[in-house]
Amino acid sequence: MNTSFFDFERYRATLTTFFITYGARFLVAMLLLLFGLWVINRIVKFIDREMIVHHVDPSLRPFLRNVLNVALKILLVIAVISQLGMEMTSVFAVLGSAGLAIGLALQGSLANFAGGVLILALKPFRVGDYIEAQGVAGNVNLINILNTVIKTPDNKTIYIPNGPLASSTIVNFDVESNRRADIRILIHYGNDIALAKQLIKQLIAQDFRIQPEPAPQVVTENTDLGVNIFTRVWAEKGNVGGITNDFHDWIRAAFEKNNITIAYREPSFPVK
Repeated sequence: MNTSFFDFERYRATLTTFFITYGARFLVAMLLLLFGLWVINRIVKFIDREMIVHHVDPSLRPFLRNVLNVALKILLVIAVISQLGMEMTSVFAVLGSAGLAIGLALQGSLANFAGGVLILALKPFRVGDYIEAQGVAGNVNLINILNTVIKTPDNKTIYIPNGPLASSTIVNFDVESNRRADIRILIHYGNDIALAKQLIKQLIAQDFRIQPEPAPQVVTENTDLGVNIFTRVWAEKGNVGGITNDFHDWIRAAFEKNNITIAYREPSFPVK
């Protein structure tokens, strides 16, 4: 009798048993993975809607949503691996070693994650605030796990890593409801300084956006190039940019009409 026939039958039976046993497990694991991803997507969307309904801070919502999404998917992967019949102690040992290696390789990302946690905990700014940090300025559009998205006034999108951002100097222009507008104009010597100040005060009195308190100031400073005239007025933060830009134009027109020569006009910041 041909022994190769019996070997083939034995191998076929072994392969059939293997595919029946592990094929079924693999199929169930894949179904569990697909169903789990669908459930996670629904859970994350539900939690996001609940956070909106309960008025959770818009700066915090994307961060919590991302953390929840990652955590649930990690649990799902563990459940799928368990369904395949692997020893979880071995899996955890491998995951621990891999986590250590990945942690060492991604120290910068971990620092950015920690920076994101600090930003959300300390709240130096929120979504929508106009800030200046890391050499850029713009409105905070989104606070992610690893970076913060800034939209500049000229509609550029800038991604700033949270690690350096959390440890740097941050200027937030929207914390206070009122802010001071500073306008500086340099005029030549020989001009009527009293008249120049009087013209600026008249412009201040005509602008309803300027608040009476703290009182507006118009002061001068002598320099080698001429006389600096500093105009300092307080207004609601949304009006500061408009006042700054308008006053440069109005002062120039008033000075030209009264034969006061301007040596240099310096744009004041911020002009948001």
